[in-house]
Amino acid sequence: MDTALPLLETPPRPWSLPDSARAGLATTPFGLYVHVPFCATRCGYCDFNTYTAEELGPGAARSDYAGTVVAELQLAARTLGPDLPTVETVFVGGGTPTLLPADDLVAVLAAVRELFPVAVDVEVTTEANPETVDPAGLARLREGGFTRLSLGMQSAAEHVLAVLDRRHTPGRAVAAAREARAAGFEHVNLDLIYGTPGETDADWAASLDAVLAASVDHVSAYALIVEEGTRLARRIRRGELPMPDDDVLADRYEQADATLRGAGFDWYEVSNWATGPAARCRHNELYWANANWWGVGPGAHSHVGGLRWWNAKHPAAHADRLLRGESPAQDSELLDDADRALETIMLGLRLRAGLPLAALSPAGRARAADAVARGLLDPGAHEAGRAVLTDRGRLLADAVVRDLTD
Repeated sequence: MDTALPLLETPPRPWSLPDSARAGLATTPFGLYVHVPFCATRCGYCDFNTYTAEELGPGAARSDYAGTVVAELQLAARTLGPDLPTVETVFVGGGTPTLLPADDLVAVLAAVRELFPVAVDVEVTTEANPETVDPAGLARLREGGFTRLSLGMQSAAEHVLAVLDRRHTPGRAVAAAREARAAGFEHVNLDLIYGTPGETDADWAASLDAVLAASVDHVSAYALIVEEGTRLARRIRRGELPMPDDDVLADRYEQADATLRGAGFDWYEVSNWATGPAARCRHNELYWANANWWGVGPGAHSHVGGLRWWNAKHPAAHADRLLRGESPAQDSELLDDADRALETIMLGLRLRAGLPLAALSPAGRARAADAVARGLLDPGAHEAGRAVLTDRGRLLADAVVRDLTD
């Protein structure tokens, strides 16, 4: 039986980068995102654009993927030229990028260097699942120019990993982080998920303790979100598992913040902690600052000068368009001033530095004053002309953003 997913893609629209989007190319920070859509198995909570081998048909082989990425990088360089922006960050995400051979990932980075001017201190990150890396592969990545590794740990409790359909064993993420340090990676992140059905207070405390034992310099911690269409959502709908509890999620977040702060980490974005400015993920900071990035790969999103576009989602459709010399872009939208102002608020308010009150509308500034009275925004920062979340405000960040932008 043919199990490959159908190519439900609409025909591409004519696409080009308008002059208005080029205006700030030379002065706006620029990064590259490379999406690797392959996974060994599909995790029950994940709704990312990822595929297992059984879901892919001809034209989407892993062995060909590095060449497909290089072809899109060549297209990007032609489209952005002749005054190419300097690449300040490269982020290889997925999916599971380290299902590709380390040599393939290094070849992609070498192509970036051939095609673009690259900053001397460029940050180059790859995501990885703990079971897909080993000391030799990590050493090759580091030798090839990767500077940062982000490992999907999620939990140190075996039964929690089982609910999430994660394949690695408890302890493997910590071991992989140590192997990355030994390979020369100065910056290593561990990703955690809290609020999984069945997770106890003790489970979460053990996960945080394991992170600290790994000697990493960055931690990301996200509340479990039940996405429609996932296996987890179906299990909850059938009553096999309970829905995550909002009060428990808040307690978990506060526990994480207290534990990490006590170990020398500080938050710089609502879900991210680092041991210092050098340990922050500069690529993500580029997103939060509404800067420019080009997304390479199936389903990847890009933003340059207010123009946003996204690629065909299926790997075979994406590769086929590049093979025919066409752009893989599926559709695009040009943001107007109001859209860009709204995004500045939505993204900026999640950062430790917050944003200027002047970025808010008159109604938004009035609501900001009310948020100060309710303990959601810092009164000292407000007095100085900025909207900055308090510790309590971080627990309700999405609600505060909605309140200030409605």
